[in-house]
Amino acid sequence: MAHIKLDTDTLTRFCRDAFCRFGFSEEDSSVITDNLLMADIYGIESHGVQRLQRYHKSIQNGKILLDAKPEVVFETPLSAVIDGHNGMGQPIGHMAMRMAIGKAKKSGMAIVTVRNSNHYGIAGYYAKMACDEGLIGLSFTNSEAIMVPTFGKKAMIGSNPIAISMPAEPYPFFFDASTTVVTRGKLELYNKAEKPLPEGWALDEKGVPSKDAPRILANINQRAGGGIMPLGGSEEMTGSHKGYGYGMLCEIFTSILSLGKTSNNTRINGLCHGFIAIDPAMFGDPGEIEKHLSAFLQEIRESPKAEGHDRIYTHGEKAALAIERAKEEGVPVDVKTVIEMKDMADYLKMDFESYFGDLGIDFNTGYQASF
Repeated sequence: MAHIKLDTDTLTRFCRDAFCRFGFSEEDSSVITDNLLMADIYGIESHGVQRLQRYHKSIQNGKILLDAKPEVVFETPLSAVIDGHNGMGQPIGHMAMRMAIGKAKKSGMAIVTVRNSNHYGIAGYYAKMACDEGLIGLSFTNSEAIMVPTFGKKAMIGSNPIAISMPAEPYPFFFDASTTVVTRGKLELYNKAEKPLPEGWALDEKGVPSKDAPRILANINQRAGGGIMPLGGSEEMTGSHKGYGYGMLCEIFTSILSLGKTSNNTRINGLCHGFIAIDPAMFGDPGEIEKHLSAFLQEIRESPKAEGHDRIYTHGEKAALAIERAKEEGVPVDVKTVIEMKDMADYLKMDFESYFGDLGIDFNTGYQASF
């Protein structure tokens, strides 16, 4: 895959300006951009600016409603249900986690669910929101069905990620992962690169393993069968039932509790999210709890290394290192994604070169984004 490194500050300014041009408020544009850039900086390219084309298309075809107003439709001191009315996922998710944080600070913990939303970016963004305020944060979302259940041949469950973050030193515990082997975005990246998929990622319409990215993506789009394997692959022997079960756990905390659409009944929009915030003070001295976790994480890092390896990472460590690297070197962006960004800028009547200068790309040849 050919990549170009773009300055993070410039990329942030471009995305914020673009979302404002679409019609989002400055606050919502900042939330959407921060989520996308966090993904790219953390190395989760599938959920970074690579998603701009999807958002552009969804706004154009009415899947994302610019004038949607999220509505609290059920609430208790410890919980709430929000109807997003098919608005942009990131501002809706931000509102929901802020509500969960506020309730947790008053009552010790809270769960807020969302229905009728759109793609909300990386789940870890919202877990980190709670962690940044000294709480334990969890975040979930369902998605359009891409996971084929164990022994099945039709996608019934989404990528359904689970994220959790908790304060620790020298950096917080931060875990964010889909319950499928990979996300749809990873397939899109391989498709852009015209590369075969690795073994153990996907199944064709007969439920047979396949490396054909265009075919798998077309099948998902057309609901023709097949999709992505759960964590653990497609067989019980390798733990397929575990990833399938984790996907269902996510579904319960998103679509089921919110009375929203399950993954197999969504088409890009109509997605459901779940957010949990927990105050460690419910269990004792927060400072002592943080020290206890920090000590355990350090013991893991210092534990014996496998032959050929000199370091054990704990969840969140690579993310912390990636932040510093991105500040110094910029964010790597696929050339084809850059071309999509240029096409979007032209549509929004933005001067692309005024942001990034001459990147040495011939925008008239090669991959052409289709909106």
